[in-house]
Amino acid sequence: MTISCNTQIINVKLIIRILKYVSGIWHYLKGDIYMNNPVLIVMAAGMGSRYGGLKQMDPVGTNGELIIDFSIYDAIEAGFQKVVFVIKKELEKDFRELIDKRPGRNIETIFAFQEITDLPEGYQVPKERAKPWGTCQAVMSCRDLIDGPFAVINADDFYGAEAFKSMYNFLIDVKDDEKYRYCMIGYDLENTLTENGHVARGVCKTTDNDFLKEIVERTKIMWRHGEIQFTEDEENWKTVEPGTSVSMNFWGFTKSFMDEMIEMFPHALDKIRKENPLKGEFFLPIAVDKLLKEEKATVKILRSHDKWYGVTYHEDKEGVVEALKKMKENGTYPEKLWK
Repeated sequence: MTISCNTQIINVKLIIRILKYVSGIWHYLKGDIYMNNPVLIVMAAGMGSRYGGLKQMDPVGTNGELIIDFSIYDAIEAGFQKVVFVIKKELEKDFRELIDKRPGRNIETIFAFQEITDLPEGYQVPKERAKPWGTCQAVMSCRDLIDGPFAVINADDFYGAEAFKSMYNFLIDVKDDEKYRYCMIGYDLENTLTENGHVARGVCKTTDNDFLKEIVERTKIMWRHGEIQFTEDEENWKTVEPGTSVSMNFWGFTKSFMDEMIEMFPHALDKIRKENPLKGEFFLPIAVDKLLKEEKATVKILRSHDKWYGVTYHEDKEGVVEALKKMKENGTYPEKLWK
């Protein structure tokens, strides 16, 4: 009897899924509450201001797939069974239609809404402010949906299958003890830049055994004169060495991080009100860095040497389309992700 290569691949993947399912039942029967399946949070509420539209909803695959289709496919293969999409309420109908007819048939999906008015008691939105309050607020919009470990990603970044496997394997076993135990997928800075302009990256300082010491959000970093440089004032540029680990907002947390963000939010809003009331934001790296400085948490860097793909600028799309096409051709992904 002849068995095709594709059939063998499908059978292997089916066996892996069965083993993961049996493993989950075993941990449940043991009563280990920390072995509950991690939840994936996808931050998809942002409008692509530089790209000029809803970049999360722009097809890049040969069969009309979005970048997020590839991420959810990788998440399912890694073991995730539930995903929460954080979106704007006004996009719910269109976004739900896109998700429900593709990845939504293969994984439990929930929608949460990032609202600019979702503020602690006593706080109000400044009269001329139009944008929500950043990635921390996006994750906090899921506070009533999360009761265990969770991962966070951007909707418009391609992370690669290995990153999801590393994240899932960390979260399935994670337990807080005398400190909170978190993790982050760390990418080499040079693998995360675009030739078409500047990007924002969380630049990391790490220990020799790959724990995060400090993370600083650089909102304007790019290739410049053959070097990687960033600026904070549009005039003075500083060089960053290749190989520096950066965050692409692929984080892994326990429930404790949600509680800590909620406690930090009023203080963050006070700072925003003083420094930049119309555009200031509460970023995930800000919250993580605060916990590190207070020695409340550790963050294990799970290193990835894969190349980042994303559509920060309209000109980025062609390269992303070509890269994903090649991944289908070499068997990294099936021709049709969803059947």
